[in-house]
Amino acid sequence: MSTNVPQSNDNQEIDLAQISKRIGGFFESVKTFVFNGIQFFVRNWIIVLILIVAGFAVGLYFDTKKAYSNEIIVTPNFGSVDYLYSKIDLLESKIISGDTVFLKEIVGIKEPKNLNEIKIKPITDVYNFVKNKPENFELLKLLAEDGDVNKVIEESTTSKNYPFQKIIIYTKKKASEEKLIAPLFAYLNNSDYFKKIQKQVYTNTISKIRQNDSIINQIDGVLSNFSSATKYSNRSDKLLYNNENSQLNDIIKTKDVLLSEQGTHRIELIGFDKIIKESSVTMNIEAPKFVNGNLKLLLPLVFVLLFVFLNAFNSFYKGQQRKKVSGTLN
Repeated sequence: MSTNVPQSNDNQEIDLAQISKRIGGFFESVKTFVFNGIQFFVRNWIIVLILIVAGFAVGLYFDTKKAYSNEIIVTPNFGSVDYLYSKIDLLESKIISGDTVFLKEIVGIKEPKNLNEIKIKPITDVYNFVKNKPENFELLKLLAEDGDVNKVIEESTTSKNYPFQKIIIYTKKKASEEKLIAPLFAYLNNSDYFKKIQKQVYTNTISKIRQNDSIINQIDGVLSNFSSATKYSNRSDKLLYNNENSQLNDIIKTKDVLLSEQGTHRIELIGFDKIIKESSVTMNIEAPKFVNGNLKLLLPLVFVLLFVFLNAFNSFYKGQQRKKVSGTLN
C-alpha cells in the first residue's frame, strides 16, 4: 500500500500541471484572438469607417422616413361582399405593378404614387352575423359540428359575410379624404348591376315600412275599440273579454314584432344610400417604426459584423483550400 501513495501523488501533480497548461493555453488563445481582431480593424480601418458612415446614413434615412395607414370600416350592401373583395384585389395588383394611369384615370385617385398597399379584412362580429337571421345561426351551428367553432368563425367563407369589413390603405405620406377616400368610394360604388338591386331593395323596404305602419294602425284601432268596450261593459261582458285575453296578447306581441321590424328597416335605409357604405374613416395613422427608430445605430453594427463574417469565411475557405492542395501534393 505504501508503494502506491507516491504514484498517486505523481498523477495528481501531472493532472494539475495539465490543467494549468490548458488554462494558460486558453488565455493565450484569447490574447491571440484579441490581437488578431485589433490588427484586422487597424488594417481595414478605412473600410470599417466607410461601413459605419454608410450604415448610419441608411439607418437615418429609414428612421426619418414615415409611413401612414388609413382605415375605413365599411358595410357591403345588397350581397356585394365578393364584388368588394375583387375590387380591392384589383387595386392592390395595380399598386404592385405601378399602374398609376389606371389608379388616376379610372379610379380617380389624385396621388397614385403615394400608395404603398391596400388590403381588406373582416371584422369578426358573430352577434350581428346571427342577429335577426336564424338561417345564419343554423349555418354556423352546422359548420361548427365538424370542427372547432373558433376556426369556423375566423375562416374566410364565414368571415367575409360579417356585416363590417375594414379597408386599410398604406401611404408614403399623409393623405386627404378628398384626394384618396372620396374617389375610391366613387369607384367602388360605380356598379350598374348593384345600383339596380339597390333601387329595388330600397323600394321594397319603403313598401314594407308602409305596410307595417298600416297593420300597426289597425292593431291600435282594435286595441282602442277593446278598451272602449271594456270601459262600458257589465261584469258578465268582462268575463267574455277575459276569455279573449290570449288573442289580445297575440295581437300585442304582433305589434311589438312589427315595431321592432320598423326600427330595423329605418336603420337599414340609412345605409342603403350606397352599395359600399363607409361607417368610419380614420386617416393618417403613423405606422410604427422598425426597431423604434434606432436603425441609424443598428445598421452600422450589422454592416461591420457582415464584413467581419465575410472576411472570416474567406480566410477559412482559403485555409482549407491550401490544406487540400498540400495533401494532394503529399
